[in-house]
Amino acid sequence: MRAVVVRRTDVVEIVEVPTPQPGPGTIRIAVAAATVNPVDLMVRAGVGGTPFAAPREQWGIGWDVAGTVDAIGAGVTEFTVGQSVIGISDRLDVSLGAQADYVVLEAGNVAPAPLSVSAVQAATIPLNGLTAIQAVRALDPASTDTLLVTGAAGAVGGFAVELAAARGVRVVASASPADEDTVRALGATDFVPREASLPDAVRTLIPGGVDAALDAAALGPQTLAAVRGGGRFVSISVPNTPIPLRGIDVRTVLVRADRAQLDDLVARVDAGELTLRVAETLPLTSVADAHRRLAAGGLRGRLVLVP
Repeated sequence: MRAVVVRRTDVVEIVEVPTPQPGPGTIRIAVAAATVNPVDLMVRAGVGGTPFAAPREQWGIGWDVAGTVDAIGAGVTEFTVGQSVIGISDRLDVSLGAQADYVVLEAGNVAPAPLSVSAVQAATIPLNGLTAIQAVRALDPASTDTLLVTGAAGAVGGFAVELAAARGVRVVASASPADEDTVRALGATDFVPREASLPDAVRTLIPGGVDAALDAAALGPQTLAAVRGGGRFVSISVPNTPIPLRGIDVRTVLVRADRAQLDDLVARVDAGELTLRVAETLPLTSVADAHRRLAAGGLRGRLVLVP
């Protein structure tokens, strides 16, 4: 089968490798769609080793997958061959990732696919949806709270806005002025253009600062300064997690696979409560172009590879 790998710094390749076999507790998925995410660029740049994984000769690329169950390992009873599923490969230190013809995942990393959308759309759910739901749950905003979401037009930020708005939270969204209508449609009550001084603009809207912030844009101290003393702050980037000043509860949320949360996200998609955004689909053979386009920025929605 074909698989996307990195074996030299910042060089992405398509190689022919043996089709992986599912072991106990795992399933093999025939990939219909695999999303390109910023973590893929990090793997390329850190092929020599990162704080999150030891060096290896070959790194697999791709975390998100949508497809059909192709084979089932011993002990797996909740899935059937031919079933449509989505899943997440949430380890950096792997030789093969989801950008391939087939991928083997632990059963707990997989959930039945939504019924209301295509495989291409469904492939955008796992990584960004799980990051958003885990970040929002870590903040646990009440309906009386105010929540700042930076990078609100991005994949994680957009999901977070919708998840928080569904709780009745007053959401202050920070994004490009061109994205104001988009983030308001997702449920944001207030908008702050990213070019503005974030702490000043937020405190003009919410005197004293917001109760909580999800820093999807990795602005660090700028976002923290918009939070009231004793508030809550979640970062999704280790290098951009600020010092917990003014008694603010500062946490870093790094995504993990969670079957129950995947099921929750799928249910919300089928209920029309989550918006899935695809920038474009490309063949697997165009993976290098997809990575270049993602690195250039400016995309709204995810690039999805279709083997």
